[in-house]
Amino acid sequence: MKPTAFKTFDVRPHLARGEEPLPLIRSRVDALTAGQGVTILAPFMPAPLIELLKSEGFHSTLEHRHDGTWAVNFWKE
Repeated sequence: MKPTAFKTFDVRPHLARGEEPLPLIRSRVDALTAGQGVTILAPFMPAPLIELLKSEGFHSTLEHRHDGTWAVNFWKE
């Protein structure tokens, strides 16, 4: 069942500073419990991240917002 609430993590400031956000994303994803989800905000569609987490059993939905931001929700059932 898809969670009704998602914690948001905006990776755009990290990318703007030249930082690799994957370890930070990983820590948030690994901390999820049943009924929890995380929304990643990025300046591009994070296709490699979606594929990685899909291979680990995560579901996702994505939205391309009017400001150009991609919002991707991740959760496990």
